[in-house]
Amino acid sequence: MKALIFAAGKGTRLRPFTDHHPKALAMVNGVPLLERNIRYLKGFGITDFVINVHHFGKQITEFLKQHDDFGCTIEISDESEELLETGGGLVFARRLLDHGEDFLIMNADILTDINITDLVNYHKKIKDFATLAVSDRDSSRKLLFNNDLVLRGWLNVQTGEQRLAEFNKGFRALAFSGIHCINPVIFEKIKRKGKFSVMEEYLDLMHTEQIHGFVHNSLLIDVGRPESVTEAEKYFK
Repeated sequence: MKALIFAAGKGTRLRPFTDHHPKALAMVNGVPLLERNIRYLKGFGITDFVINVHHFGKQITEFLKQHDDFGCTIEISDESEELLETGGGLVFARRLLDHGEDFLIMNADILTDINITDLVNYHKKIKDFATLAVSDRDSSRKLLFNNDLVLRGWLNVQTGEQRLAEFNKGFRALAFSGIHCINPVIFEKIKRKGKFSVMEEYLDLMHTEQIHGFVHNSLLIDVGRPESVTEAEKYFK
């Protein structure tokens, strides 16, 4: 299985570090996020990677070169001309991913101990084109699932705004974990072009397709702010 790691973002919340570096190279206990996640996924047998780059992308390619790609096969999806967000970045990397086999997507600034094997097995069992890792934790935005853990909506916790595929029948609100397992058939379903969020596509597709959530209670930290680096350093040594 291949894994696409989103490492192109500007990481504005991590300033001042990201004024001069990509967020994927932010350190947690002296180890860059990108290195941690490559090694984490290697622990589940994943050794083929696609990494998208934009903001200080050359620093990432040089870092990988210096470490001999950590013994993996790594291909770069170079978005240096335009930052395409998660959906656009996925479509842009299609030629590296559309080979008929499921692949994993992970945000570079997520640190977690989710059991990836369990996620992949669940994805293959239900045979959806997309399975989203989710958990019951604090988040300003939540995804809404029915009793079968099928995606039916989105909620802005702060404003109460909702986007629903049907009337809210007491849907379960869960936070997206930044990790999803994907079948390449998704490329035939995506309608948007250019720069867009893959979540926008999911919220459109939930009206006609089944997208399941994979619920976990694993540790997960979004290392998006300087204070979250401090939090991550308590758990990731």
